[in-house]
Amino acid sequence: MSDFQSHVIPVLAKGRRKSLGASAQQLVAFSPLLEGGSMPLLCRPTVPGVGLVQWASENRELIEQQLDKHAAILFRGFDVQDIETFNRCVDVISGGALEYLFRASPRTQITRKLNVYSSTDYPAVEKIFPHNEHSYSPVFPLHLYFYCDLASQTGGETPLGDTRLILDRIDPQVREAFARKGVLYVRNYGDGMGLPWQTVFQTEDREAVEAYCRKIGVEPQWKPGNRLRTRQRGPAMVRHPRTGETVWFNHATFFNALTLPDSIRTSLLAEFAPMDLPQNTFFGDGSAIPEHYITHLQQIYREVMVEFPWQQGDVVILDNILTVHARNEYTGPRKILTAMAIALNSVDVAIG
Repeated sequence: MSDFQSHVIPVLAKGRRKSLGASAQQLVAFSPLLEGGSMPLLCRPTVPGVGLVQWASENRELIEQQLDKHAAILFRGFDVQDIETFNRCVDVISGGALEYLFRASPRTQITRKLNVYSSTDYPAVEKIFPHNEHSYSPVFPLHLYFYCDLASQTGGETPLGDTRLILDRIDPQVREAFARKGVLYVRNYGDGMGLPWQTVFQTEDREAVEAYCRKIGVEPQWKPGNRLRTRQRGPAMVRHPRTGETVWFNHATFFNALTLPDSIRTSLLAEFAPMDLPQNTFFGDGSAIPEHYITHLQQIYREVMVEFPWQQGDVVILDNILTVHARNEYTGPRKILTAMAIALNSVDVAIG
């Protein structure tokens, strides 16, 4: 078993190859999708027949430059009709999709040949709070992709927020406390509503779990009944590997018990101590994070989010360090797929 592993699939562009060089930006147009904001940046073809795979393969540097500035790009109007084409987009822009390990949410792998997954298998009536993908883990993806295979009848948006804006709005006292102490993540697998460790680690071999945890810097603790608890400490803020910006990047709010729906939190706390909940967060020294710190952060996350309705064929790429994402409730069938790319370790983005 390994941590995130990339799988690059050779790509052959269909149809006549266009010379994109100096005319690359004439084939597509960039503009803000939402009035008064820069996220997400909309990229549309300006002429018929521009395939996203071919165009992106020859304009990766341009895409990265736009991503550094806008944090999220929505590719709309390109001929992305199936999962295989979406997967090739991940290949040519980011070097291949990563396997989803050290899981925190239920997802379905769409095909065993590709590391493309359902976005999250939660009931349609539930909202998902804003978060950076895998920011609880010492190993996480720099790029996160979404593909709209089927838009829901109502709702189902994937709200986005800029972590640079989040950091700017955090009270200095709160920011300083997190910067000094860091975050402790505690997860208990198979207790209450948590995922079983066999699903999280994609193995039933306890020694393989222990080896994986040692490799990425997680402390495993086996409990009676073949149950598992893990603990790991992480930073609250990181330095972006490309732009050098200091940004807010953690799961302290998302994993905290206070972010659970009231009825679920009350039920779980009646049965489990804070350290025994399926997931919870503390300051890095093990002390409790004050409740008003968490509610302050929750409000900021909600304030910075923007959203748009999905259209079939949409492809979104996020800089996962610069962007938090969420999910709105919805009605009707919905099929939004996701892929992760470019594995980073927390040491790659450490401050100082």
